Amino acid sequence: MVRSFLLCFLVGLGLTGCSASMKPEDFAERQPRFVLEEYFEGKTKAWGMFHDRFGTLRREFVVDIKGTWDGSTLTLDEEFDYADGEQDRRVWSIRKVDEHTYMGTAGDIIGTAQGRTFGNALNWIYDMNLKVGDSTWKVKFDDWMFLQPGGVLLNRATVSKLGFELGTITLSFSQVDDQELTHFNEQKRAAE
Repeated sequence: MVRSFLLCFLVGLGLTGCSASMKPEDFAERQPRFVLEEYFEGKTKAWGMFHDRFGTLRREFVVDIKGTWDGSTLTLDEEFDYADGEQDRRVWSIRKVDEHTYMGTAGDIIGTAQGRTFGNALNWIYDMNLKVGDSTWKVKFDDWMFLQPGGVLLNRATVSKLGFELGTITLSFSQVDDQELTHFNEQKRAAE
């Protein structure tokens, strides 16, 4: 009897755990309000890391981002510097559809990225051709960004392939002015 109850309880818990997932609307009342084109217009810097599904840190990187907004499209020019010396670049073209919806494209993105924002949160979902060694994998990103007081933007993305989680990317974004950017670049050159 106790065994049957525990089994039913665990199955029920598993089912409710699987069906409960975050939605951007869950954050509609959260502040500060995250407006993608306002936050990323100008210069932004991000620090990130990739952990595999076992929790092992695999990569660390820094991203310099230049954003321009023309009233309907946000262009993000992202330059990646990885701790192992690799460099990469991605240029996003993100169109604002309405108050809560964005659609974006970039060279390594398959199709169109879909974004929805409410309150301080943005959920950004897309498929990407990811370079892995000498090959390219088609992976899915489920990307969540949360704007914090003081202008810090926290980002956690789950990366999966064929429905299996490969790992997570964690990023912290900060808006920077020209003087701060010059200081960061001088530190980077001194470390090399």
